[in-house]
Amino acid sequence: MSSPHCPSPLPSVTKLQVDSVTFPPSVISPASSHPLFLGGAGVRGLDIHGKFVIFTVIGVYLAPIAVPSLSVKWKGKTTEELTESVPFFREIVTGSFEKFIKVTMKLPLTGQQYSEKVTENCVAIWKSLGLYTDAEAKAVERFLEVFKDQTFPPGASILFALSPNGSLTISFSKDDSIPKTGKAVIENKLLAEAVLESIIGKKGVSPGARLSLAERLSQLMKENKVEEEAAKTDNQDEANDLSLGDKLAKEN
Repeated sequence: MSSPHCPSPLPSVTKLQVDSVTFPPSVISPASSHPLFLGGAGVRGLDIHGKFVIFTVIGVYLAPIAVPSLSVKWKGKTTEELTESVPFFREIVTGSFEKFIKVTMKLPLTGQQYSEKVTENCVAIWKSLGLYTDAEAKAVERFLEVFKDQTFPPGASILFALSPNGSLTISFSKDDSIPKTGKAVIENKLLAEAVLESIIGKKGVSPGARLSLAERLSQLMKENKVEEEAAKTDNQDEANDLSLGDKLAKEN
């Protein structure tokens, strides 16, 4: 696995267009200024009177180290196997690598509408895991406060950066740009994880983003496996060359 002094290279991935929203292959995180790659994207919507109405379009970005980190346990698994795997998505949610979420509006929403729904989902996740404490209750209050006076017209975005140490950096954008710094930081690891879990988890609001992540990561882990095997072959060739050199040296 790469050390902090020798970071993993950014995986080569394509942009994704979901509905009318385009997610670039990589972004710079407003929390760390590190480049992150596009892991997957999908919509959040509801069936209303027989018609599927899209509210938001969501892109999930990951630090490059996510690929070798997840590969340890999950390489070789198919898209279908990963999509159905609760532990796989829990590992993405809890993994010690940076994640970034871009939520772009298709319909107008107020900050209050959005934050109340997100925190309701987060609290449900915590209660199901038996993890809801005073610290989480305070983090929810802070989250609601950050969103209280915000309005999000179509095309506006909410941006979440989840750092490996557990902080949640929140930013807002009225267009397609990503701010260089966050508007607020909430130091609560469970809240940061629950925001992502509420999107891509078993009962997440975007099954499309979940499937997209499984599909792209399955392929990236396959490529990572090929690279690892190529590196092993090179190392073995070097070892064989050294052995031959030692043998020749002894003979001479």
